[in-house]
Amino acid sequence: MKKCLLLGNGGREAVLAEQISKGYMLYSIMPYVNPSISEYVEKSNGKYLVGDSFDKELVKKFVQENNIEACVVSQDNLLQEGLIDLAKELGLETFGPTSKGAKIEWSKTYALEIVKKLAPEMIIKNEAITNQEQLDKVIEGYQDDSFVVKPEGLTGGKGVKVGGIHFKGKEEGYQYAKDCLEEAGRVIIQDKVEGREFTVMALTDGEHIVVTPTTFDYPYRFEEDKGPGTGGMGCLSFENGRLPFLEQEDIDKCADLIQKTICELNRDKIEFSGVIYGGFFKCKDGIKFIEFNARFGDPEAINVLNALDTPFTEIFEHIQNKTLSKENCKFKNNYTFTVYVVSPNYAIKSTKEPCEFILNKQDILDKGVKIYFASTKHIEGNKYTSVGNSRLFAVSTTGATLEEAKQKVYSAMENNIDDILSYRKDIGEIYEH
Repeated sequence: MKKCLLLGNGGREAVLAEQISKGYMLYSIMPYVNPSISEYVEKSNGKYLVGDSFDKELVKKFVQENNIEACVVSQDNLLQEGLIDLAKELGLETFGPTSKGAKIEWSKTYALEIVKKLAPEMIIKNEAITNQEQLDKVIEGYQDDSFVVKPEGLTGGKGVKVGGIHFKGKEEGYQYAKDCLEEAGRVIIQDKVEGREFTVMALTDGEHIVVTPTTFDYPYRFEEDKGPGTGGMGCLSFENGRLPFLEQEDIDKCADLIQKTICELNRDKIEFSGVIYGGFFKCKDGIKFIEFNARFGDPEAINVLNALDTPFTEIFEHIQNKTLSKENCKFKNNYTFTVYVVSPNYAIKSTKEPCEFILNKQDILDKGVKIYFASTKHIEGNKYTSVGNSRLFAVSTTGATLEEAKQKVYSAMENNIDDILSYRKDIGEIYEH
């Protein structure tokens, strides 16, 4: 059986661990023992190591000592730092782009330049700013806070700020843009547009793409899409793979851009395989591009991978052989539903104080619902503790209807999750933002 190394330790990696362990022996390097990943490692007779996934010498030694043959990376900063490049150098089969391929995520300017070339009609008016004088001039051109500030680099889904939502007033937006400019030497100011936000995700072997079911993410901390932006508080998908406000031609247009982008990235050699997804707005004057990500989203990965009909390890083999197609990468016709549970201070106040909590894991599992741990360590029995100040774990299921899936998750969570923890109780309602 093939030995596969998974790097990363969030909820996205937890569901990847589940999928990989069904067909391969799973190996992992993680900074702490993620309860989900370690469970799937043990089930597959693999091995895990507590260590720094960014330490290339450590990764190299672990790969060589255990005769590992494949590697999956779907964490943005690990991709930027070239862990797939290292895996390729070691002769491993890989799932994920090289650092050069992942540049479409870690450089927003680079991504915009590609889309301007391939689909200029999808571009929202923007300015890539590199100095204070330029910033002053651009902000001066706005009457109010009807603009968006985008940091140049990776921000874990929390850096882009929208006028009227994340900042109030022109001056507050200007100050945030100034801070981004001082930190990175570049910032993007973009017009704020009216429309419905959505993502289109695709698996790719570097030549072909297969579009996954379209997901709807809840990126705000509190009910009714209020509060700060987060890495995502929940996610859902529909049985037809499409959101209610989208037509198939909308998805096809986005897929066409993704296909052309893959060709552009791989013009010289294969720099990109794995997952690519684009963020878009559906506006009155057509589909507009927001950004690219070079990996699975989190929590979107949980929904998409639970909708798979074809085993993930088979898809991995087709990616290696450049034979990926709709015929050998199929999805079930079901609804998926995921809710993230977080510590009270998540996205509100930074704290190093760990949050200990009780979770009746088995009671939740017995109700046909899955748990994927993220920033959580197991203490003993039903006792767990947070690691850092990120999301703790996701609760997810599938159903024949959205209401069925929703009820399964929320009913399973009732009386089984510590009252000190927090989660949105309105996942399943589709908002305008």
